[in-house]
Amino acid sequence: MNTVLLDFNTRAQEVDDYFIFLHGLIKQTTKLAVADSAGQYQIQSLNPELAKTLKAIGFLLLYNLVESTMRNAIEAIFDELKNQAISFDQLKPEIKMIVLQNLKNRSPKKIHLQINQISIDIITATFEREELFSGNVDARLIKEIAEKYGFSCKTEPTKTKDGQNLLVIKRNRNDLAHGVKSFEEVGRDQTIEELLEIKEEVIEYLRQILENIKTYLDNQEYLDVTTGNP
Repeated sequence: MNTVLLDFNTRAQEVDDYFIFLHGLIKQTTKLAVADSAGQYQIQSLNPELAKTLKAIGFLLLYNLVESTMRNAIEAIFDELKNQAISFDQLKPEIKMIVLQNLKNRSPKKIHLQINQISIDIITATFEREELFSGNVDARLIKEIAEKYGFSCKTEPTKTKDGQNLLVIKRNRNDLAHGVKSFEEVGRDQTIEELLEIKEEVIEYLRQILENIKTYLDNQEYLDVTTGNP
């Protein structure tokens, strides 16, 4: 999880930097200098239509942060199971179901060479990182994942609004990705102040979810306590 947290902090800083820059352009504390044919620079204000496009791009950056963070976090759970040499029999029933579903989706030809000790290797051999999400991550899905794996999805609502803005981000990202709306259409609906608030809440929500997963791994809450595991 340390690697996941480091990657998250790096990506979150990238998002922060973008929004700080965009806020400066919109509020004209950051200026655009455009060279004319003679090589002389003229200060120009940000075109309002371009501002809408740049705000829409912010939703793409935020969704990228959300999906990459959750993908890395789930992968970290499977990495921990592998590093601790946890066997299938030791897992809590809910995670056994996840492994069995992963197995159902895999071709034997693809995974048989990765399996030496079936009770241990079947867990990570059947895991496929790239199939976890596809433009569908919001707080509801994260809650469902938390229930399946057994980690907490609770966050401090005064700081995170329980992740409700993830739905706004997901919808805008998908509208842009599928051409349902133009960048200008998506960008016109929020002010830069509203976007900054959404950004802060989402980053804090993800940070707290990652801390929950770290606690889950530290306490080995993936184990089936009814089998006598520590």
